[in-house]
Amino acid sequence: MRGPELSRRGLFALVAAGAGTAAAAAEARAEQVVTVDVGGAPAAVAVNPLTGLAYVSDPATGSVSVIDGFSATVTAVVRTGGAPGDIAVDPLANRIYVANPPAGTVLVIDGVTLDVASVIGAGAGTSSLALDEHANRIYAVSGATGALAVLDGVSATLRRTADSPVKALSGVAVDSGRKLAYCTSAATNSVEVFDIGRGKFTASIRVGASPTGVAVHQQSGAVYVANSAIHHMSIVDAATRSERKTVLLRSESSAIAVHQGTDTVYSNGGSNGLARIDGAAGALSGELDLGVNPGDVAVDQRTRTIFVTDPLHGRVSVIRDF
Repeated sequence: MRGPELSRRGLFALVAAGAGTAAAAAEARAEQVVTVDVGGAPAAVAVNPLTGLAYVSDPATGSVSVIDGFSATVTAVVRTGGAPGDIAVDPLANRIYVANPPAGTVLVIDGVTLDVASVIGAGAGTSSLALDEHANRIYAVSGATGALAVLDGVSATLRRTADSPVKALSGVAVDSGRKLAYCTSAATNSVEVFDIGRGKFTASIRVGASPTGVAVHQQSGAVYVANSAIHHMSIVDAATRSERKTVLLRSESSAIAVHQGTDTVYSNGGSNGLARIDGAAGALSGELDLGVNPGDVAVDQRTRTIFVTDPLHGRVSVIRDF
């Protein structure tokens, strides 16, 4: 169901980056914000830029809703059972991968038929997913054991698992060009670096308190980390493997997404809404008040449409031109 269409205009003051520097942000705006009712308690969201379809998991109802980003309507609901959590989309193969932490599995949904084509055992507590679409690999981390599972997207099988140095992993992002996977650990305030070629963890990077969401800008290799227990986002330098800068936000953030073409970062660390960060400058460039504390965030790489979940009210905001 299509919700009310709202116009939002800017109101933004704080920008802070790194060594205590601060400046006033330019006025930011979104031309259109549409709320889409999906019911339940939507958790994770991912989008296929080739089709414009977004996929939203709901562990409360054991389902995945499909949202057409162009019309901002729900076009289908896939009953998965279990408690679907994180989602990753392979646009080339048109497959949707959905983590089911209680079962320790990853479901594979056919993007055309919307059938559950396969169920892959990935290990106890599988909670967060990342995709390397060029290598047809899915990376799944466990919040229960700290293990990372590498799944084959072609055969829909588990290739191998690797134990990390920590007891639990919160999030994962893949730098496909540099063959690295970055895994956040909320318990140790660190990002654990997995060398894909060597098949093992090779470094640990200190970041902010309770890091959860993580994303990579593929061209520069910059790693953006949402710290859920402090008001800042960490920017990690891939070459030095260290936190090179922090960006102050208005609230704690747990989710993060990068528009690759512009190196624009979106986080749920805004004041009752969305924060927009200039990745190259390492500075907050705008906020969008949605009236709620948002959940997960995804961005369409082609249209730059942003999808933000609202678990409290059972809806998703579809945001254009922000």
